[in-house]
Amino acid sequence: MRSTKLPLALATVMFASAIFVSSCRKKEAEDTDLTEASDHTLAEHSSNDIISIGSQASDNNSGNLSSFKMGNGGTNPDILSTCATIKRDSINKVDSVIFNNSSCMDGKVRNGVLIYNYSASTNGAKHYRDPGFNCSVTSSNYSVDGNAINVISKTIVNTTAVGFNPSSTNLTWSINSHIQIVKSTGTLDFSQSRTKTLLNTSDPNVYHGSATAISWNLAKVGITGSASGTTVKGTPFTAQVTSQLIRDFSCSVGGRHPFIQGTLEFTPGTKAPRTIDFGSGDCDLMATVTIKGKSHQINLK
Repeated sequence: MRSTKLPLALATVMFASAIFVSSCRKKEAEDTDLTEASDHTLAEHSSNDIISIGSQASDNNSGNLSSFKMGNGGTNPDILSTCATIKRDSINKVDSVIFNNSSCMDGKVRNGVLIYNYSASTNGAKHYRDPGFNCSVTSSNYSVDGNAINVISKTIVNTTAVGFNPSSTNLTWSINSHIQIVKSTGTLDFSQSRTKTLLNTSDPNVYHGSATAISWNLAKVGITGSASGTTVKGTPFTAQVTSQLIRDFSCSVGGRHPFIQGTLEFTPGTKAPRTIDFGSGDCDLMATVTIKGKSHQINLK
């Protein structure tokens, strides 16, 4: 009787151990880390904000950053503050946007200086809307909501053909940049190569021709391309836009203008790719991150 019971007990223990080990492996294999995907969306927005600030600063002779602050000397109770001033050096072809550590129209607190040098432009271009406009961006003690953002390098080139027909051709820009975002938990290193398109160039309420600034508060832009870098955790990553990212400036959530459409695939290190879906056009601050078929919602705050 004893020789029969011992193997049976041993088998029971081994079977239970196998189930326990299998369960532990499944838990270890489950990947629900959204922090790196959230940090990547922060980098996307931070980089694109720098572009948007420059586009409005160089395109509008009045010095009005319509999506970030009220016009110089204006009074509008719906706008939070005059969070920046613009200094123009038309001789050296440099625009400096100087933030004063106060809340901008989108609720973000910006400080420091962004410098846009367009001296390399061709065809006499001096505005963001002009074909041949070529701008390099640098920063000085620039920060957003307490996170230092260092522009290592950034170039923006208007690639639209001279003499284009706005009714049939959209304005386009080539963008290459390398920025670093210093958070309390570490530094996010982010490089991108992108194409930006003004999707509603044909709308006369948005693009008014070469003599007048684009109405950026009504603009709808598309972003395609790739990115790479290192996460705050020190993990190398790659990212690829798989469906054009769309930002509609007529969509305002607390003054912010988020991506409202499009997808990108974000892959941190050896982990499974994360698909970040910004939606199908709803004006909100939500995105869906899908990992191995499981979906999770994140807030683009």
